[in-house]
Amino acid sequence: MNHTFGVPCPNCGSWATRSYFNSSEAKYSNCPQNHVIQTECSHCDYLMIMCSFNGTVIEAHASSTSAMMKENQKQLMLLPAKLLT
Repeated sequence: MNHTFGVPCPNCGSWATRSYFNSSEAKYSNCPQNHVIQTECSHCDYLMIMCSFNGTVIEAHASSTSAMMKENQKQLMLLPAKLLT
């Protein structure tokens, strides 16, 4: 049975879809019984497909604009202003 949920994107924080597949729709030779988890975000072009049994990453793609990178850029921009006061 396949299930799909809305989850926060691990890359940008927008809403992404996480799908659990355990049928013949997803055929991967390195994943037992084809049990895979697919997380994808159309906002930032994030994609992660992994085996739900052993955690093996089957396919992955992420843009270079992650939420953590954006937070670090904000901190760097604020740092000189804090030093001046």
